[in-house]
Amino acid sequence: MKTFEVLVVGGGPVGMAAAIEARLAGLSAGIIEQRAGTVDKACGEGLMPGALPLLERLGVTPVGRDLVGVTYRSGGHSVTHRFSSGSGMGMRRTMLHDALRARAIQLGVTFIEDSLQTLRSNEKHVVVDCQSGDSIQGDYLIGADGLHSTVSRQAGLFREVPLSRTKRYGIRQHFQIAPWSEFIEVYYTKSAEVYITPVADDQVGVAVLGPRATDFEATLASLPELAARLAGAAPSSQRSGAGSFPQLTAARTKGRVLLVGDASGYVDAITGEGLRLGFAQARAAIECIAEGKPQKYELRWRQVSRDFRVLTQGLITLANSPLRMAIVPLASRFPALFGFIVNRLAR
Repeated sequence: MKTFEVLVVGGGPVGMAAAIEARLAGLSAGIIEQRAGTVDKACGEGLMPGALPLLERLGVTPVGRDLVGVTYRSGGHSVTHRFSSGSGMGMRRTMLHDALRARAIQLGVTFIEDSLQTLRSNEKHVVVDCQSGDSIQGDYLIGADGLHSTVSRQAGLFREVPLSRTKRYGIRQHFQIAPWSEFIEVYYTKSAEVYITPVADDQVGVAVLGPRATDFEATLASLPELAARLAGAAPSSQRSGAGSFPQLTAARTKGRVLLVGDASGYVDAITGEGLRLGFAQARAAIECIAEGKPQKYELRWRQVSRDFRVLTQGLITLANSPLRMAIVPLASRFPALFGFIVNRLAR
């Protein structure tokens, strides 16, 4: 049986960050991921300023397009704020994945192409029984397997979303066109938001967030200014989706199992700082493991995710209320408050 001090389920960016953190702490690390090669995901692809130092700490220097702030638009209203904590970066998720994987391999992380079937744990170990029939043991297990986490369900940490709570979904596609702005642009329609993220000198990512029935093309067509900019631009990726949001967990730790990233619970993609948050959670989880006190991670998770949970939930509440189309006009009337929220989420 293969054994590791830290066993990670999920080979996305946050799972690889956790494994890298483990190796930097002198712990052996293995990643179980069923998808071979580069793993993509439908997301906004904007790295907030606070995410870049976390990547540098891991020994990863991303290459992409500088992002200096955020612009929100709705009807004839707009409000723009420059990040006060430095520039962020837009880059294809595939490029980020490859950079993290190369660093993980360099540090000796073992990648196992398989998937979790059952999870067994005791006071000293966690054992994953895989689809292949193999069993893999870890002193600790980190669940980084995304929105529909099998780890959270099998560990008894998953919590059902109430039927009364609005569920939202994301759709993303890239277009071959030179970015027209250094800002992330967010367009509000009556039922959805559209995120425009420059990811290269000749490419932008377009992400639409809204209810299940949201039509990608119709949403873009409802924004004449944006539709005119994208007119004639060739798609440079397949259209892909993600969701539903939110995903809830009752707790983030149980014995020797710790949850990070989307697997630990996710409110909504509306504020775009999921990776920054996930990297911070991965670091906190490994620090608690290295101390031999995994139970401390619950408090650490709450500390690093506090702003995200409070501010994002506030925005979601507004977005699902009759005040939805007043969000951008209100932000333009109170730019200091808007700037405060942007900076708290971006740092």
